[in-house]
Amino acid sequence: MTPKPQTALRPSRRLLLAAGFIGLAGPALAQPRGLTVYKTPYCGCCTGWVTHMRKAGFTPTIVEQENLAPIRAKFGIPDKLASCHTAMVGGYALEGHVPPADVARLLKARPKGLGLAVPGMPIGSPGMEQPGGARQRFDTLLVLDRSGRTKVFASHA
Repeated sequence: MTPKPQTALRPSRRLLLAAGFIGLAGPALAQPRGLTVYKTPYCGCCTGWVTHMRKAGFTPTIVEQENLAPIRAKFGIPDKLASCHTAMVGGYALEGHVPPADVARLLKARPKGLGLAVPGMPIGSPGMEQPGGARQRFDTLLVLDRSGRTKVFASHA
């Protein structure tokens, strides 16, 4: 019995299976990154920040707590760097309204440190947008250690 010849218009079963595998693997490789966000139940700007992170391809899991000080302490973020929410991603802590692009850069560069912080709640930072587009200049800080030593990771106008 002679096998049927393949034509250019009729791809082989093996080719179709391979194409299907590549098609399925592509989205799997581009899956969003997991992000655990600790926030108080009543903070709207935290919800705004989570929306920015979701749009940037992260998959947030929200943990609501009344007091975030123990969470910051657990992850080594000193009170002087505090904001309204704390998150964990890829082994790093994120404190406050850290821009998604800074988080992506952190995960790519993998610098030594505990994570990133945007202390306070700067106007115009992700989740803190204002009608009319008002913005404050702010820095995203790389938290180097539990003593609170930092260095500027990114500046935003």
